[in-house]
Amino acid sequence: MDGAQARVQEAISKMVNSLDKGCLRKMQVDMYQCSAKCCENASASLEDVQNCIDACSKDVNKAQAYLQNEIENFQNRLQRCAMSCQDKLRDEMPAKPSDKDVEKGRLGLEKCVIECADSHVEYIPGLTKKMLEVLKSKSY
Repeated sequence: MDGAQARVQEAISKMVNSLDKGCLRKMQVDMYQCSAKCCENASASLEDVQNCIDACSKDVNKAQAYLQNEIENFQNRLQRCAMSCQDKLRDEMPAKPSDKDVEKGRLGLEKCVIECADSHVEYIPGLTKKMLEVLKSKSY
């Protein structure tokens, strides 16, 4: 199961990198340039400068919150799939399982969880595309 977990983590990492390079970094550049302009205003009060900087970071903060929520939703779906495997194992296990039953159940559980992980890794390209579209349209 460790291999499946590693594949999921690697796929999520690639997704985050793709989102960063595809959209987030540009948003951050814009935010920092906007913030720098706020700081260049010598006649502005401290409060005005801070409000300006806060306004500059609004889109990046919203985008990051959106991404975090989407990744959490994905991880929750994966966790529910694994829990479904555990439920299936419990339903199939006899009341007094033998060592053979326990080993068969363990192997079945492992196979089911690996299948969950693999199927969810396949969802990541579509999820990445959707998230990029949302980020680019700023409809988060």
